[in-house]
Amino acid sequence: MLSGKFRKNITIGAEVEIVQKHHQRSGELTHGFVKRLLTKSTEHTHGIKVMLETGEVGRVKNVLKEDL
Repeated sequence: MLSGKFRKNITIGAEVEIVQKHHQRSGELTHGFVKRLLTKSTEHTHGIKVMLETGEVGRVKNVLKEDL
C-alpha cells in the first residue's frame, strides 16, 4: 500500500481510499478509482486531492492498487 502524500504514487484509474472534506473529523474513508488529479504539487502533507469516477472529491490516504 502506497502513501497518498506523493503525486507520483497516484495514477488515473488507480484504486484508492480518500477522506472527503466533511469526513475529516471522523476520518471516514471512501473507496474508489481516480478520475482526475486535482493537486498540482508533487506532494501534500494531508494527501493529494483527487476526483473519483463517482465525482466525489477528497484527499488520498491510501493507494490500494495502481492501474497497470
